Amino acid sequence: MENKLNFLDLFAGAGGLSEGFSRAGYEPVAHVEMSRAACNTLRTRAAYHWLKKNNKLNVYYDYLQGSITRSDLYDAVAKKEIETVINSEIGSDTLQTIFDQTDRLIDGKKLDLIIGGPPCQAYSIIGRNRDKQNMQGDKRNYLYIYYAEFLKRYQPDYFVFENVIGLLSAKAKDGVHYFDNMQKLFKKVGYATEYKLLSTEKYGVPQTRKRIILVGKKGKDSGFFPDLQTCSLKETIFDLFQDLPKLRAGQGSIRPCKTEQYSGKYLYDNSIRADGTPVTWHIARPHHERDLEIYRIAIQTWNKNKKRLDYNCIPSDLQTHNNKKSFLDRFKVVVGEFCTSHTVVAHISQDGHFYIHPDIEQNRSLTPREAARIQTFPDDYFFEGVSEKPSRTAAFKQIGNAVPVVFAHNIAKGLLENW
Repeated sequence: MENKLNFLDLFAGAGGLSEGFSRAGYEPVAHVEMSRAACNTLRTRAAYHWLKKNNKLNVYYDYLQGSITRSDLYDAVAKKEIETVINSEIGSDTLQTIFDQTDRLIDGKKLDLIIGGPPCQAYSIIGRNRDKQNMQGDKRNYLYIYYAEFLKRYQPDYFVFENVIGLLSAKAKDGVHYFDNMQKLFKKVGYATEYKLLSTEKYGVPQTRKRIILVGKKGKDSGFFPDLQTCSLKETIFDLFQDLPKLRAGQGSIRPCKTEQYSGKYLYDNSIRADGTPVTWHIARPHHERDLEIYRIAIQTWNKNKKRLDYNCIPSDLQTHNNKKSFLDRFKVVVGEFCTSHTVVAHISQDGHFYIHPDIEQNRSLTPREAARIQTFPDDYFFEGVSEKPSRTAAFKQIGNAVPVVFAHNIAKGLLENW
């Protein structure tokens, strides 16, 4: 195909979905995202791609080293690249402004594809269980209506909509499933839809992460859901982390670290690691001694008995939670000898208790880089904060909310066969 297919990324987050589609050869024309921190991450990644294309990656590496500021980085690339990121919440008050900005970026060209899924909190089973109103009054339940407005305006050939499996069971006050209403609306604006419930570990991601992938095609065709390439993971979580420096709680840096020897193939084959590429964000949280002792018990419990730690089995002097009936696995080890981690979610930004490193000698929770590897982000992917000063909390939140890059790449390649 001579001309690259282009796409618009809605609810873009830190850009995991976009990175996968870009890797498959698609060209992003705009990203729309409400989080200021995530938008800065998207801008930095846009700068990376432009500098790589123009053989100026040394400028990007200078930024990762801290030799130049983020403003200097953005000034070093074409202005339009930075402007492709639209920092705005999608809603009735902002829709026309976002359309106007997107129109300028598309510049009269046809839009081939729209990707992205609205925030999942309103649909997630955990979110509904925690909310007294079962999330029924949450405005995020209806963001798909605005998604349909983008379809009506730009008429892409396809769209790819990603969300949590809780979307299948979430209901409005009238008892009708949001997912049913969503598909009816997409049909009304001219799109046939097909969906599958997929688990990412079957598609090259070292993580058990179940998601709904809904694909829409303009018209009334059927049988267009892309064929995805399945594969078996052979390397373990220990393998995934083997080249990263060993850290104790509170150690490490957001700046590039010196990596050790890596004897595997997975990181290379999936464009996560490249020799000579700076590896950032390998910095461990500090932890209270009480939590570190619980971490030790959790790791020992797994190593000796291959069992998860039950909170009620923790010595009473270490217990601080009154809830003894639910979330009893709130301290959970990412098992090193497994080929997959349990699901990385945004709560990792709050504490690391659910993501304990498997090495008892390090005795800490995962670093952002380790979490990013589980989410299959390249090692040179830099996660920004709101200000010039990086934020570990913001980095963790963006990583936990993202679509794994390798999974997105797989979807993108499959969809490409449809054109």
